[in-house]
Amino acid sequence: MYQDLQREIGALFTCSNHGEYQRIRTPYLYPDGDHIDLFCKVVDDVVTVSDLAETTGWLRMQSLALRRSPKQRRLIEDTCVTHGIELYRGMLQARCRRGDELASVVTRVAQAALRVSDLWFTFRTQAVQSITDEVADFLDDRELGFERSERLAGRSGRGWTVDFHVRAESRSSLVQVLSTGNRAAAHRVSEHVLAAWHDLNHLATGPEALTFVSLFDDTADVWADEDFRLVEPLSMVSRWSRPDEFAAVLSGAA
Repeated sequence: MYQDLQREIGALFTCSNHGEYQRIRTPYLYPDGDHIDLFCKVVDDVVTVSDLAETTGWLRMQSLALRRSPKQRRLIEDTCVTHGIELYRGMLQARCRRGDELASVVTRVAQAALRVSDLWFTFRTQAVQSITDEVADFLDDRELGFERSERLAGRSGRGWTVDFHVRAESRSSLVQVLSTGNRAAAHRVSEHVLAAWHDLNHLATGPEALTFVSLFDDTADVWADEDFRLVEPLSMVSRWSRPDEFAAVLSGAA
């Protein structure tokens, strides 16, 4: 079965034994940079492709809320309908019957897992919105030109939304605002920004290289030292409580 699966789904997917399942490591990533794994099980002529509830489990770990909101449940249901996926006991899964292409079924389940995991952004968007509005006002006051919520393609092909693309006289910068009121989610936010900088680092080279800036909203006491250290190798770290230092970083004076 291993060889058949590998031959059908292509080189970007890798297969390995996992108990009674064949695990497929996909090239798709959760927002924190972990790979999305799927699991295949053959019964008679039917191959069931499932994420074994890893996606909904991952999503649950990003929030202290015990239940998903009605809006989140509706978005998950819409995703399942769009990709032809069954949601059963938290698992995203689909059947590959005789005559179906396994690669197509695997891709559908993987894309559904990707879309569901992206609901994480609905958790953080509300918290981030107010601080990004403040940052936009600050940039206006300092007469720094900027574009907000720019969508950029990473080396992996994945798109990333960057909070600000700031253009100063001496250099331009991409700014990601790290904000959450949830200490449990803080590390995940840092990991997400790290994944973005890593995937976009082709933009940090060349004659018009962009400076990556990780702006922590440290008005909330939720960040650990390791969160700052995590993004420091790939970006300049600024703190919202020190706006003059942030402005100096953007202008190239820091």
